[in-house]
Amino acid sequence: MIEPVRNVYCVGRNYRLHAAELGNAVPEEPMIFLKPTHAVALMDGSRLALPQDRGSLHFEGEIVIRIAKSYEAGMSVDELVDAMSLGIDFTLRDVQSVIKEKGHPWTAAKGFKNAAPLAPWIPFPGNKAVKETPFTVLKNGSQVQWGKASDMIFSLQEIVDYVGRHYGLAEGDIIFTGTPEGVGPAEAGDNFELFWNEKSMGSCMIG
Repeated sequence: MIEPVRNVYCVGRNYRLHAAELGNAVPEEPMIFLKPTHAVALMDGSRLALPQDRGSLHFEGEIVIRIAKSYEAGMSVDELVDAMSLGIDFTLRDVQSVIKEKGHPWTAAKGFKNAAPLAPWIPFPGNKAVKETPFTVLKNGSQVQWGKASDMIFSLQEIVDYVGRHYGLAEGDIIFTGTPEGVGPAEAGDNFELFWNEKSMGSCMIG
């Protein structure tokens, strides 16, 4: 079971090669968007019901951190975060392309039910350890994404400072911290498994 979540913050375009693969400019400051709490689901090997009739559905594997206390200026990531996980930011890519052209919010493309599945939480091992530990996404048994927090454009510290300062952070908030290159389509029957330093964290199948 996923513990109650308050706010679901997400960081867009936080890996240079991912921005490049989608033809997007690299942001000059963290690019923050939100998902509803109803988008959060547990990656426990079960099937996830996701839209199959709204154009291309893409997967984006990410490191996710959980906030343990209210943010105050000067706090370190190690003081603020008590747990981490891996998750997938599912995106309706065709829908996103249309609403980006129109300048509309991303909610329709990013905020649908089950669009933010999470593996079970593990204790946060510290900012330094997270920076150097690789994570991978397997699709139907084949590796499709690999990344490390050290490759982020904006570090975990920069992210929590930015979100805390502009929007606020408190116990129960979670942050999807961005995806490395390798995103691609997800279809009914596809199985996704997330690994942290070669240890399986969680899996799900698209229903």
